[in-house]
Amino acid sequence: MTKTTGTDPWPDRIRRGVMSGGERARRTWPQAVLIALLVVLAIPAVLLVAPGFLGPEPPAPPPAAPEWQQAPATLSPQQGLRALDASAAVPSRESLTAQVDPLLKADGGGGFTGIVQDALTGQVLFDRAASEGRVPASNMKLLTAVAALRALGPEHRFSTTVTSGPAAGQVVLRGGGDVLLGPGESDAERVLGHAGLATLAARTVEGLQARGTTGEVKVLVDDSLFTGPALNPAWQEGDVAAGEVAPLYPLALNSARFDPAVTTGPRPQDSAITAAQEFASRLREAGAAAGLTVAAGVERSPGAAQGGVDGGSGADPAVLAEVESATVAQQVDLMLRDSDNYLAEALGRLAALATGQPGSNDGAAAAVRAQVAAAGIPADSMKLVDVCGLAMGNQVSARQFAEVVRAMTAGTDARLREALDGFPVAGLTGTLDTRYGEGATAGGAGLVRAKTGTLNTVLALSGYVVDADGRLLVFSFIGNGLTPGAAGNKVALDRAATALAACGCS
Repeated sequence: MTKTTGTDPWPDRIRRGVMSGGERARRTWPQAVLIALLVVLAIPAVLLVAPGFLGPEPPAPPPAAPEWQQAPATLSPQQGLRALDASAAVPSRESLTAQVDPLLKADGGGGFTGIVQDALTGQVLFDRAASEGRVPASNMKLLTAVAALRALGPEHRFSTTVTSGPAAGQVVLRGGGDVLLGPGESDAERVLGHAGLATLAARTVEGLQARGTTGEVKVLVDDSLFTGPALNPAWQEGDVAAGEVAPLYPLALNSARFDPAVTTGPRPQDSAITAAQEFASRLREAGAAAGLTVAAGVERSPGAAQGGVDGGSGADPAVLAEVESATVAQQVDLMLRDSDNYLAEALGRLAALATGQPGSNDGAAAAVRAQVAAAGIPADSMKLVDVCGLAMGNQVSARQFAEVVRAMTAGTDARLREALDGFPVAGLTGTLDTRYGEGATAGGAGLVRAKTGTLNTVLALSGYVVDADGRLLVFSFIGNGLTPGAAGNKVALDRAATALAACGCS
């Protein structure tokens, strides 16, 4: 029996055990420290070696994009204004003007005109000489969009065909207005390259085989759809040399670019011949297995000057193959988003042809003005000398542009609503993708949607935005006589549009 001493609650055996444990701990702690140190040192080595056995760690999922980086779907063509709350407060003119007016300051010479309207009612909330005609630069494309969508229809497509030629052993590549042809296979998921020349060549071979054609084939091209000068005399030679635009033909590869990824620099000066040469090359490849050869070189069809591919005989040539473009609505979106001058001019001429006017520079300008007026927008004071906005002779007011944007957002004409998806989104897409990144404009990123315009001394921005109270506003700001290269002028436009997005100005 274990003895206890006094009031000590610990039995002798337990006490001895605790004491002996303490003594053992004192004797063994240096070894324990050493082992712990070795373990600590070994961990990094294990971490370095382990991936070789276990494989790399899966990457962490990317963080969710902030809300402002989500492209707004509030005004999709299908929804129009129905997605917005019509009871949202309308900003007061005094409050909104106090926000916007100080921001529209020209950096150097020149100055800005502008207007802001309530999209639903048309109420003017800001007006600085908004009825004054101004050089609009590429805001002109908003008018061309109206004309193309009204005259041609959003779902219309342009056909590029191959027909039998005026003589045996000839085929004719006929331009039907598609300037977005691709060199390869047709791609239904794309706008640029929706119709491909490789696909057209393969179908042509099938058509020739069905007719029993063998031997050598000569490629001709018919580009007679457009008339008048291929270059607008209102364009400056320097702009043409720099590749801002090129001579207009009713068929072109990559919107008359050598490479669709290179959107600056010289362009093909004869896009019809360039496209025909590419087609001949593709036909040569496709026809080799079928016993067909293709003669070197391409020529214009002798019937082209006489308005047809049959030498003026009046007989309809046999259609061997055909490819179709993307829809007019899709092309309008591309034109607005990338501010494509060549595409705008082609759509203007095609709108002219659809309304019985010549497919020329003058015909395009007349058709655009007529269609804008037919859409209910006063156009008598407009002066249009081209339809892409490259010419300095154009005169359109900020008020007229705001009314165009209102017509697109209103939804009363479903055709015009199709243009909404083409507006560049601030900080995200098209010609606004690199803007709205600084502190004073970041609040407008992802919210402002607007068509840009830029010439040497001209800047413009026209579009729409939903303000902080949920009210849809349309706006147009145009600067003329500006100091070339003054970066502050673009910032002034962007700050004014950002102020609208942030406005709780009721």
